[in-house]
Amino acid sequence: MSINLDKLDKSKIIKGKKGNYYKLTLSVQDETSAFGDNASLFDTQSKEERDAKTNRNYVGNGSVIWTDGNIVAAERKQEAQPAQEPAVEEADFPF
Repeated sequence: MSINLDKLDKSKIIKGKKGNYYKLTLSVQDETSAFGDNASLFDTQSKEERDAKTNRNYVGNGSVIWTDGNIVAAERKQEAQPAQEPAVEEADFPF
């Protein structure tokens, strides 16, 4: 996962006895994006925020790299390769 720290809402930082914490939710999708990502990371929403259909604050994305078979590992989609010109066969010319 990679996280854009600038997108974190500083007011949601929880000060604990052993350090500072930030609640995040990880979502794994069945489909893989063109960038090879199949996981999203966003701010955890309260029940009220979910019920009000408040937009999620996405802070990062990533890929599943290991699985026990219940989640599909991400595979980067191959970009379309430009068509190659057909190979020209060498011929024996009499000159």
